[in-house]
Amino acid sequence: MDRMSYHVYEMLHLAFAPARAATDALLHTIKSPLNPLYHTSFGRSIAASAELFERMTRRYGKPIFGLDTTKVDGVEVDIVEEHVWTKPFCSLLHFSRRFEGEASRQSKLLIVAPMSGHYATLLRGTVEAFLPSHDVYVTDWADARTVPVIEGAFDLDDYIDYLEEMLQHLAQDGIPVHTLGVCQASVPLVCAIAAMEAADDPAAPDSMILMGGPIDTRVNPTAVNKLAEKRGIDWFRRHCIHTVPFPHAGMGRDVYPGFLQLSGFMAMNIERHVTAHMEMFNHLVEGDGDSAEKHRDFYDEYLAVMDLTAEFYLQTVERVFIKHEVPLGLLRHRGELIDLKKIRRTALLTVEGEKDDISGVGQTLAAQELCAGIPAARKSHHLQEGVGHYGVFNGSRFRRDIAPRIVAFTREMEKVEA
Repeated sequence: MDRMSYHVYEMLHLAFAPARAATDALLHTIKSPLNPLYHTSFGRSIAASAELFERMTRRYGKPIFGLDTTKVDGVEVDIVEEHVWTKPFCSLLHFSRRFEGEASRQSKLLIVAPMSGHYATLLRGTVEAFLPSHDVYVTDWADARTVPVIEGAFDLDDYIDYLEEMLQHLAQDGIPVHTLGVCQASVPLVCAIAAMEAADDPAAPDSMILMGGPIDTRVNPTAVNKLAEKRGIDWFRRHCIHTVPFPHAGMGRDVYPGFLQLSGFMAMNIERHVTAHMEMFNHLVEGDGDSAEKHRDFYDEYLAVMDLTAEFYLQTVERVFIKHEVPLGLLRHRGELIDLKKIRRTALLTVEGEKDDISGVGQTLAAQELCAGIPAARKSHHLQEGVGHYGVFNGSRFRRDIAPRIVAFTREMEKVEA
């Protein structure tokens, strides 16, 4: 039955289609300004019920970044999104700022989004924070169910290869390049840089910022880390891997489905999600449009999930969370051992959240000791008080404390390099 879960999910989604269409029609009828019923509490209750049903049964598509402008040195400039490097499983998205002058030579920042079930748009706030100070790029990972089987597999080795190729692409014009790995992305990022430094690749970046990443999950293990060790890789292979069904382009590909990941996330805080939807119902009935819109914005992003290739997911669980190959110096890329001590030129900043329940405090900090080849003057650590995992890369404390700390670090390292 486990292997058929994806097919059952698709069948239920299609089965609800007529009900969603009818509910959507009812919602538009009730909310019509010409309908006097909507101006009553009873009418708004019907409309609220219809909207919640439609939202809870729909499939959420890939969100957009929607970052159209930013301010550089006090001047507002337009932003145009453009893909400057593309492979089957990822594109490099550039937020091109349309202006001329000295500011256009600002250093580059490659934000490596986690490939953990959500789209790169989850880092919208992260991208927005650095647009005034850096020329920003972000890894735009593809939903595995949209990639035809003919394109082949995608595993941890491929992930590292992709990052190396992106860095080589960005280094072509000689402008300083900084990198920022969020959560799971911290592991392949530090490994890619280690491989590049070991090969004396001049495209190795000027710095790497690792944020809330599982570098050494033996340190202060969280519930997520304990589950991986308790279950073992065979359990994940039996229960978490499914085959993409018709009519998706990736039909026949083995994946870790996004809906399964989302179910796990929501189960961890089910009471909070139930309460949030009850509050939205009340906001809609009361006519509190602003609060309802905040709920829509959050869940439009949170409920938009993507599938991961089975080989990448299983390798990450086994090699990072169960066997701890990174801190033990056992992880191999294309047969070659990854030695973090080979990193000498690339500066290191680690960032953690005091209340992080996904990557416990100390797991990212472990990179400081593992990257022993980096001079002390080019290493730094920041522990942000009062934030959890999401707050490490988004939210008010990120904008107020963490982002300025990162900007200052990259500029300082450029001066040291010069």
